[in-house]
Amino acid sequence: AAEGRTVLVSSHLMSEMALTADHLLVIGKGRLIADTSVDEFVRSSSRQSVHVRSPQAAELAARCREAGATVRAGSTSRVAAAPAAGTDAGTDPDVIEITGMDSAEVGRLAAAHGITLFELIPLRASLEEAFMELTETAWSTRRPGRPDDRRHDHPRRPGNEKAPAGELADKTRFITT
Repeated sequence: AAEGRTVLVSSHLMSEMALTADHLLVIGKGRLIADTSVDEFVRSSSRQSVHVRSPQAAELAARCREAGATVRAGSTSRVAAAPAAGTDAGTDPDVIEITGMDSAEVGRLAAAHGITLFELIPLRASLEEAFMELTETAWSTRRPGRPDDRRHDHPRRPGNEKAPAGELADKTRFITT
């Protein structure tokens, strides 16, 4: 690829694709679902949020809700900075997770209202999370007459090791260049 050539890789290992791919084509059930860069693919996921630690978390949460964001107490992030001694980011009253605003917007809003921030961490979906979100949306419309049996969509899930004949065409592939 470094010599100006194209390399095509088909893989179900998202962690591998996140490290090696520049561009993704996602094909599901014979249809092109996405044709974009890895960064844009992940950025387009709706699972973007901001982890915030503030002694004024309740006030910031109210201001963010007024601005149209969704706010959740605690944090679901495994990658957010280590919580304060003796606390858990999931239950710490000073921690909130904001969806619908980016970190710059949250920072400006906090500054405008004199709210102190100890942590302001943008959280991005992983390639796997973005992929699962995209394919869930793309596959939510079932074909007429086909049972709503998720085993057909993911033949390698535990208990579904043997894919029915002809299911190879239904697997989603990452093709990278």
